[in-house]
Amino acid sequence: MVHSLSHILVRYRVPLLLAAIGATFAGYFPAQRLAFDRSIENMFAPDDPVLTPFRKLKRTFGGDEVALAAYVDPDLLTTGGLARLEQITNDLAAVPGVRQTFSLSTVEQFFTSPLLAPFRSRLLELSEGYTVGSDHQTAGIVCVLVPEHEAKVPRAQTVDELRRRTEAHAAGGVLTGEPVMVVDGFRFLEDDGRLLGGVSTVLLMLTIVICFRSLRWVVVPMAVVGSTLVWTQATLVASHLHLSLVSSMLWAIITVIGVATVLHLVVSFREFRAEGLSPRQALELAVDRLWVPICWACATDAAGFGALMVSRVGPVHDFGLMMLVGSLLALVSIAVVVPGLSLAGRFDSDPRRAWGEHGLEFGLRHLAASIERRPLVLTAAIASVSAFCCLGIVHLEVETDFTKNFRQSSPIVRSYEFVESRLGGAGVWDVIVPAPAENIDQFMDNVSTLEQRLRSEVRFVNAAGVPEPGLTKVLSAIDALDLLPLRRIFAQAKLETMLAAAADRLPIVQALYGHDPQDGNRLYLRIMLRAKERQPSRQKQALVEQVARISREVFPEAEVTGSFVLLTRLIESTTRDQWLTFGVASAAIFLMMLVAFRSLPVALITLVPNALPILIVTGLMGWLRLRINMGAAMIASVSMGLAVDSSIHYITAYRRHRAAGLTTGEALHAVHQSVGRAMVFSTLALIVGFSALALSRFVPTIYFGVLVGLTMLGGLVGNLVILPLLLKLVDRREG
Repeated sequence: MVHSLSHILVRYRVPLLLAAIGATFAGYFPAQRLAFDRSIENMFAPDDPVLTPFRKLKRTFGGDEVALAAYVDPDLLTTGGLARLEQITNDLAAVPGVRQTFSLSTVEQFFTSPLLAPFRSRLLELSEGYTVGSDHQTAGIVCVLVPEHEAKVPRAQTVDELRRRTEAHAAGGVLTGEPVMVVDGFRFLEDDGRLLGGVSTVLLMLTIVICFRSLRWVVVPMAVVGSTLVWTQATLVASHLHLSLVSSMLWAIITVIGVATVLHLVVSFREFRAEGLSPRQALELAVDRLWVPICWACATDAAGFGALMVSRVGPVHDFGLMMLVGSLLALVSIAVVVPGLSLAGRFDSDPRRAWGEHGLEFGLRHLAASIERRPLVLTAAIASVSAFCCLGIVHLEVETDFTKNFRQSSPIVRSYEFVESRLGGAGVWDVIVPAPAENIDQFMDNVSTLEQRLRSEVRFVNAAGVPEPGLTKVLSAIDALDLLPLRRIFAQAKLETMLAAAADRLPIVQALYGHDPQDGNRLYLRIMLRAKERQPSRQKQALVEQVARISREVFPEAEVTGSFVLLTRLIESTTRDQWLTFGVASAAIFLMMLVAFRSLPVALITLVPNALPILIVTGLMGWLRLRINMGAAMIASVSMGLAVDSSIHYITAYRRHRAAGLTTGEALHAVHQSVGRAMVFSTLALIVGFSALALSRFVPTIYFGVLVGLTMLGGLVGNLVILPLLLKLVDRREG
C-alpha cells in the first residue's frame, strides 16, 4: 500500500502541486483575517471559577478598564503644580475613548479653600498610592476608559494618544494599567510574529544552503512551510479561533517542523541519486522508504502539541490546538508539494554534500564504535549526570511577576517600575462586598473593620525574616464618607444617597460602588487593594489567601479578584499543567509507538532518549534558579513530540538493516551513517529555527525557543547514544 502511495504521489505530482497552489491562493486572504484575542478572561478556561468574581467586577464597576498616567513634579502641591496637573488631566480627558479622568486637581478646592484645610491631610492620606505618591511629588491621573465594545476608536489608538500627551506634558511621564499592558503586549506579539517567522525562514534557508548547496532544495521546504502556514491560518479563521499570548511563535514553529521533516527526504533522495538512479526513481524510493516514519513523526508532533489542549490556561490550550492543526497540515503539504517541485525541470535537481561532511561521517562512525566498545561506561556516565541534573527539579520556582514576561527595556516594564517605586506597587486587586438594604451603619462599620484588618493582619516575611505589611494601599467608598464627613450629615439616608453625594465631591468614589445587572441590580462596594507586583509566587499566593480568609470572616459573601489575582493564578496554572501535558504527550506517543513497531520494549525505549533531555534541562533550570514562566512550562510536551521524530526514523532504519541480515553492530554503524546524518541536519535546522525566538520581546517566547533548542540538542545526543545502547539491550540477536 505504501509503495502504491509513493508511486501515486510521484505520478500525479503535477495536478497535486497545482491543487496545492490553488488551495494556497484560496486560503491566503482568509488567513490574513487571523487576529489576536486580547481579553484577559480568555487566558483561562471559560468555566474556570477564578473568572466568576472577575466578570462580576467588570460588569459592576467597569473592571480594570482604567489607565493611570503618572509623572513627577517637585512642586505638585503648589498652586502652579496643581494648575499644571489640571491642564494635563483635562487634556487626557479629551482623548477619544476616555470616559473621564480624575486627579488631585479634581479636588483642588481641598488645597485652596481655607474652610477645607482640616480635611487636606486626610485626603492626601486616602489618595496616596492612587493619585499621589507618598513623596507628594508623584502625580497620578486616573483615566477611566470607554469599554471596547462601546468605543468609537480602537483601544490601541486611545492608549497611544494618552501616552503621547502624557509624555508631551511631562518629561519622564508614564502610562500604566491593565488595558495599557494588553495593548502594548499584543503589539509586541504581532511584531514578533512577523519578525520571528521571517528570521527563522532566513536562518533555515541559509542552513539548507550550507548543508546541501542547492537552491532548489531551499525552495522545496520553504514552499511546504508557506502552504502549511496559509492553510493553518485559514483553518483557524474558519473555526473562529484567535491568536493568543504565545501564538506569535506560530509561523516560526511551522517553519521549523516543515523544514526538519523535509530534510530527511532530502538526505534519502541524495543517497539514491548517488547510487545512479534517476531523480524520479530516487524520489519514489525515498518516499517509499520514509513515508511511514514521516507520517508517524507528524503524528507525534501533533500529539506533543495536542497534549497542551488539556491545559486550562487559554493561551496554552489554543496554541496546542493551532499547532496540532499545523502539524497535520504539514504532512499534507509535504505529500502534495515535494514531488512536484523536486522533479520540476532539471535545474539544480541534486542536493550536494555539505562542506566538511566527511568530518561528520568520521564523528558518527567513531561514536557508533564507542557505543559498541564501551556500552557500560557510557551508560554509567549518562545515568550519573542525568540523576544529578534531574534532582534540580525540586528547586523549581514559578515566575508570577507578569512584567518579567517582557524585556526590561520595554515601555511596559519601565512604567510598572515607576508605579512600583513611587505609587505603592503595581499589583491592583479588589475585594467585592454586597451592600444590604438595611442596617447600613453596621455594614459601614464592618467595611471599616475589614479595611483595618487587611491593613494590619495581611503580612509577609521579607528576606531578612522581618514581617512586613502585604498591602501598600486599602481604600473604599466608606473612607470617603468618613472623610467628608457625610455619614453624620446623611445619618438617616440610604447608602446610595451618601455615595452619590461623596462622588460629587470626590470623583474617585464613582469607581468604588456599582450595581450588578445580573444580581437584581444589587448594590456592591469594592475595596481597592494595591500590592507589590514583584514578589515570589508563594508570597503572592499567600497574600491572596490571607485577604480571602479575612474578608470572608467579616463578609461571608466577599469575593477577591482583579488582575493581580488572575495573573498570579495564570502562571501557576500553566506550571501546574506542565507535568500533566507532559504525561499526556508521553502516553499518546507511547501508544503510537506501540502501534507503529508492535513491540512493547521498543515502544518503551523510544521514550527514554527523548524524555531524559527534557528532565535534565528542567532540572538544570532548578539548579540555576531560573524561574518557570509560560514558555518554559510548555517545553516538555512540545519537545517530546518533536524529539521522538528522530527515534522513529532511527528505529525504522535499524529494523530494516537487521531484517537484511546485518548484525546489531553493523546495523548501528549503517544507521549512524544514513539516518544519523539526517538527524544531525534536521536537529541543526530545529535549533537554528528555534534560535530565532531569542529575538522576541516576549520573554516566555525566548525561554521557549532556547529551552526547546537545548532539549532538541539533548534529544539528538539521546538518539545517537542512549537509543543505540537500549536497542542493544532489547535486540540481542546476532546476524
